[in-house]
Amino acid sequence: MAEAQRELKLPEHSLITECPTRWGSKEMMIARVLEQLKAITQVLSGDRYARSLIPTWQDIEVLESIHKALHPLQEFTDALSGEEYVSISYLKPVLHLLSTSVLAENQEDTDLTRSIKTKALAYLTDKYSDPSIQELLDVASFLDPRFKTKYIAADNIPTIKTRLKTEIMQPARRAYNQEKRSRTETTTMPKNAQPSVEKGKKSLGSFFKTAVGSSVSCMQPEDVVEAELNSYLMTPTIDGEEDPLAWWKMHRINFPQLCNMARKYLCVPATSAPSERLFSAGGNIVTCTRSSLKPAKVDMLIFLAKNL
Repeated sequence: MAEAQRELKLPEHSLITECPTRWGSKEMMIARVLEQLKAITQVLSGDRYARSLIPTWQDIEVLESIHKALHPLQEFTDALSGEEYVSISYLKPVLHLLSTSVLAENQEDTDLTRSIKTKALAYLTDKYSDPSIQELLDVASFLDPRFKTKYIAADNIPTIKTRLKTEIMQPARRAYNQEKRSRTETTTMPKNAQPSVEKGKKSLGSFFKTAVGSSVSCMQPEDVVEAELNSYLMTPTIDGEEDPLAWWKMHRINFPQLCNMARKYLCVPATSAPSERLFSAGGNIVTCTRSSLKPAKVDMLIFLAKNL
């Protein structure tokens, strides 16, 4: 095989075997066969007992059709399985891109390619067809400064804003009532019971500080949340390669209520691949020869393995 590759000036790559438990291994196997097709044909033709295994033009057409349909999907799944900047907020844009571009039928597609694309798109549509799942994906995409309302239907935006307001209002009302109660108790407290403060000369800035504080405290929680939502939607979107959590950390002072919601939703991974990698790391650490490791020690070793 290596001699045939050098003679035909092909990359000296080994063939790949499909692994049932590894997503994309079938597509990788097909892509490698198509890459090394000439070398495979030359090697098999040199053995009269193996000549029957030479791929026919029908076999090649089937492999090419499958490769054309699966190769873009493999690239997307590899990207979605990442751990940096990838969260559930990516699903809505990816589903939109798959339905409008990647899995869209082309005139050059064969019948087999069209069939694979149609079935894959139907599976994805059915998987995420539940209204509660769609609302979750919309909320996550809304809170991602890379997308916001770009991939959300205009009719669903009021529903998303209402859901966020409902989730934010409960702790906001509690904090507002607590602050109002403490302010009332301080006002109604007898003068002799109030802590004595040494009088000093006031600065000019102290008068403005009091004025601003009183105006903010008079705002109702509903108005504060509504102002945050409108201000957030007016900010420009960021580049798709930037980290949304870093953006929220930087703008937390401007959107304190929405920042808590972003931390709640954007921490959800887009796929189970990151957690499965942790299980694999644990399997590599807790072997038969290290079965006496304590759970705390295993936790530390896995943490070091994933963070160093």
